[in-house]
Amino acid sequence: MRPSGLPVTEFGPFAAPLEEFLPEDTIGEVPPLPHVFWHPLRATAWIVRTLFGLASLALLLAVIAAIPIVNFLALGYLLEVEGRMGRTGKLRFAFPLLGIAPRFGAIVVGLTGWLFPLWLLTGYLADFELIAPGSSATANIARIHAVAVIVVTIHLLLALARGGSVGCFLRPLKNTTWLIARLRRGDYLQTARSSVQEFFEAMRLKHHFWLGLRGFVGALAWLILPSGLFAVYSRAEQGGQLLVTFLGGVMLVLVFVWIPFLQARFATENRLGAMFELGTVRELFCRSPFCWFVAILVIYLMSLPLYLFKVALPPDDAMWGVTLVFITSIYPTRVLTGWVYHRAAIRTRRAWWWWRWTWRGLMLPLLFLYVFLLFFTQTFGEHGKRVLFEHHAFLLPVPF
Repeated sequence: MRPSGLPVTEFGPFAAPLEEFLPEDTIGEVPPLPHVFWHPLRATAWIVRTLFGLASLALLLAVIAAIPIVNFLALGYLLEVEGRMGRTGKLRFAFPLLGIAPRFGAIVVGLTGWLFPLWLLTGYLADFELIAPGSSATANIARIHAVAVIVVTIHLLLALARGGSVGCFLRPLKNTTWLIARLRRGDYLQTARSSVQEFFEAMRLKHHFWLGLRGFVGALAWLILPSGLFAVYSRAEQGGQLLVTFLGGVMLVLVFVWIPFLQARFATENRLGAMFELGTVRELFCRSPFCWFVAILVIYLMSLPLYLFKVALPPDDAMWGVTLVFITSIYPTRVLTGWVYHRAAIRTRRAWWWWRWTWRGLMLPLLFLYVFLLFFTQTFGEHGKRVLFEHHAFLLPVPF
């Protein structure tokens, strides 16, 4: 269900809860923590389950973000989180994939637990083939290896077909009896297909990809021109290039003031046109300037150190390790930005003019410093000048 974009003037202390006209905001709601004293075991289980879910969620997004084109899903998910916070202002709605993330984590742990011994056995066999290629011991190990590969493969396929939970990977006999029962009923393929289909439907791939693609296009429209001007300078003796670069830096500072909340408005309204409603966002700043300043400070403090990871990038198959750092750094800023947007949207009065200009005056020097440091990232980044166009805080949360 697509929200009808609400004008900012309709937000107020007595406005109806926004999740009423966007019910999917409640999908993946984090359940409340049981009382620690009255239900200590349930509270402990809740903490363990939530922490494992958060770790699995970060890993899932990191893997997605490391795959070209598919990484628009990661950006879309981050925008979904920001939009939920912008509409509801409640942290418990900021983890829409938390319900299925533990299953992904369980699959990773289960596959690793079974494939790692198989990998060790493969290395052991390779050593024997190198030292004693024609011996009977090598032949016996080769037979054991072949049997292990077949058994582990069947077990893992059945565990995934049953749903991929932790118990599915720990109970191979249960998987076998489940397979026999399904074959007798004749619904094995239908059950396995429905389990996989249910997992992917819960991820809402089309929704997140489309949201990420539009969010990328909207942010790029604001960033491409100042970034291009900012990247012009190449040699110290060319004063004209220096002037153009300085102009691009000034433009970037102005864009950096507003783009986090323009993107938050887009995510909240789910309209690409909301990405260009600068007047509305400026009005929102006047209602909560201090929180705005805090969000700006956190966003750029969290994003600047990520450029250090671009000094030497790992191979493509190990890129998920770097994207994991990007996801865990950017996710909190999206939550904070959405919450600040919501806080400003439900207020009906502007702050005093001196209060607004105080935080404006503090914000601009910090952003000039950020842009100044950003200019030098091209000197040590593996991508050179391309680093100035990546803007992972607003575009793809990846180092490319």
